[in-house]
Amino acid sequence: MDQLVSPKTFHDPVSSRLGYLLRRASSAMMADLGSALAEIGLRPVEGTVLILVGANPGCIQSELGRVLGIKRANMVPLITALAVKGYVEKSPVDGRSLALTLTKMGEAARAEAEAAMDAHEARFDKLLGGRDRQALRDALLVIAADGEEDFAG
Repeated sequence: MDQLVSPKTFHDPVSSRLGYLLRRASSAMMADLGSALAEIGLRPVEGTVLILVGANPGCIQSELGRVLGIKRANMVPLITALAVKGYVEKSPVDGRSLALTLTKMGEAARAEAEAAMDAHEARFDKLLGGRDRQALRDALLVIAADGEEDFAG
């Protein structure tokens, strides 16, 4: 019969790998954010879209998808759902492009999402206790930019 490995002797060669740590940290942060936004009836991607549209009224749906790294096929139902909730208005710009603006309800939801995200960020900033927060942000930006080049290429 095989011996069970106890937690004290379990060898974990992946726990120090950057990708593994990023995935675990991302999972923890997104679960926390998801819970906070669920209280106001939003998913993280919906809150992010509302914040970006609020900051860029009249932006084009395809540009928003590009900035977020979301394929057109996935952007359409996302924006449609926000429009059905009464948060986003779509207006044609040319043959296929749609400009997005927030409704009054959308602006209120954006403000709530932004407050929830600010509280979420503050929670994790406090958890880091002032240790290299900016260095972490800078490093993540480098990794994300490299990924965007791969995505665009």
